[in-house]
Amino acid sequence: MSRSPSHRGRPLEVFQAFLFLGLTSFGGPIAHLGYFRHEFVTRRHWLGEQDYADLVALCQFLPGPASSQVGFALGLLRAGPWGALLAWMAFTLPSALLLVAFALGASRLEGTVGAGLVHGLKVAAVAIVAQAVWGMARGLCPDRRRAGIALAAVFTVVVVGGPFGQVMAILAGLLAGLALCRSAGGEPPRAPWLLPVSRRFGSVAMAAFLLLLAGLPLLALATTSPTLDLLDAFYRAGALVFGGGHVVLPLLEAEVVQSGWLSSDAFLAGYGAAQAVPGPLFTFAAYLGSVLDTGPGGLAGAALALVAIFVPGLLLLVAVLPFWNTLRHWAVAQSAMRGANAAVVGILGAALYHPVWTGAILGPEQFALALAGFLLLVRWQLPAWAVVGLLSVSGIVVVP
Repeated sequence: MSRSPSHRGRPLEVFQAFLFLGLTSFGGPIAHLGYFRHEFVTRRHWLGEQDYADLVALCQFLPGPASSQVGFALGLLRAGPWGALLAWMAFTLPSALLLVAFALGASRLEGTVGAGLVHGLKVAAVAIVAQAVWGMARGLCPDRRRAGIALAAVFTVVVVGGPFGQVMAILAGLLAGLALCRSAGGEPPRAPWLLPVSRRFGSVAMAAFLLLLAGLPLLALATTSPTLDLLDAFYRAGALVFGGGHVVLPLLEAEVVQSGWLSSDAFLAGYGAAQAVPGPLFTFAAYLGSVLDTGPGGLAGAALALVAIFVPGLLLLVAVLPFWNTLRHWAVAQSAMRGANAAVVGILGAALYHPVWTGAILGPEQFALALAGFLLLVRWQLPAWAVVGLLSVSGIVVVP
């Protein structure tokens, strides 16, 4: 049975849940969606499978860091604006602080032990995402039609590729749902999300998004302020990228390396460090802001770059949610969302292979570890943190 995320929780409860995820969620944005589902759908029951899939589908459509947008929305639905802010901070700050520490010269794990731990964490991400795909497929693809939509989404993502392929897959799923899923039964009516965001506030958020997108470059040009140059570059990168994660890297490289603000070697060194920390890859902006030859640099530069790259995606989410809350309860919209949710399963299934599987499973030893982790999650029902810890230590033994 699908539950609506209408039960209000305490902001501190949200902060604690997301802080744990911010410290342990390795593997990139697709893996984060798996961690979120396990924590908030399966374990805590904050919302139902279909409500969660609705959020994922919506955030895949919007520019910005999809997993961070999902986390922000979960905090908003659970504990209002403070819950949203604390969810974002708790999930984001651990990796941002680690990357700033790296930028300031802190040592990082090296050698066989360090490489093994990092690779074990990648293998754990395979098990986590596989569990998410398995669970969501059972709930969101219960019949042949929706299973077929999920399979078509896999082919769409594989053939088209990139974030455009993901958007195409969800759009095709929406249209297929309208045509094929109108008579899908056995699903309880969805209760409305109790959003502390009015349509008027959503409209203000959209106006702020557009004003900053158009106004920051004009202000930077008019004032020749290094700080405004930094804000403009990172805000534009966050506003124009679909899919988040690794997709933002070419935009950031164009902004900071091609402009002469940072050397290519320093850029790649920070990118390498970003792979070894938990949390969203967008926190790479904190590293860049602290070392750039423009802006205030240091902690102030890191904070400005971090906020600037996340703000556009979060503003768009706040702008859309009040309208989406009403739209998703129309009969036609529910048919479309059945197809879109099935497409989300296909997108996650395709991502399970690449980049999650291809980046972690380099031989039979890693495959055996990932399979063991999957069984521990699904059959023995061990908590995700225990499986992550076990596989990360085991990675030392089977480091490639």
